[in-house]
Amino acid sequence: MATTTGSAETDTLATAEGVRRRDFINIAAVAAAGVGGIATLVPLISQMAPSRDVLAESTTEVDLSSIEPGQAIKAVFRKQPLFVRNLTQREIAEADAVPLSILRDPQTLQERTAEGHENWLITMGVCTHLGCVPLGAAEGEPRGEFGGYFCPCHGSSYDTAARIRKGPAPKNLEVPDYEFTSDTTVLIG
Repeated sequence: MATTTGSAETDTLATAEGVRRRDFINIAAVAAAGVGGIATLVPLISQMAPSRDVLAESTTEVDLSSIEPGQAIKAVFRKQPLFVRNLTQREIAEADAVPLSILRDPQTLQERTAEGHENWLITMGVCTHLGCVPLGAAEGEPRGEFGGYFCPCHGSSYDTAARIRKGPAPKNLEVPDYEFTSDTTVLIG
């Protein structure tokens, strides 16, 4: 009987050690699979990140110091034209005098400009009808009957706040995200 008991204890110890070894092998296999999975996912995810040239074009800085009241300039933001206009007090008054009820895409000038910088109107230079570039930003270009921008492709006219007033364009010129980094510099994007 004593041999049977000793044999049972030996079997129990062997089974316990076998379970421990098996547990270790399972943990090691799961850990190796996890490391392999991460090693596979890191390059896959990192290749989806934007490249350096895309990141460089994600923002544009514009110096406003040379733009006189009543003048506008064209810049480039994300490979599209950008209009930056320094509105005069008369242009601001004209925009504020327009009742929102007659606008196709009703927005006030205050909604389209930054607080404290209401004289700076910054919009994308792309007509919302079919993507043409409206006229009115450069010196001597026609500004249309509302004094803002005029799209020569299909006749859309925008007012001094770049809001659609006449023609087939369904929406106002888009205002991109921007912030003033100083009184004479704005960062778009």
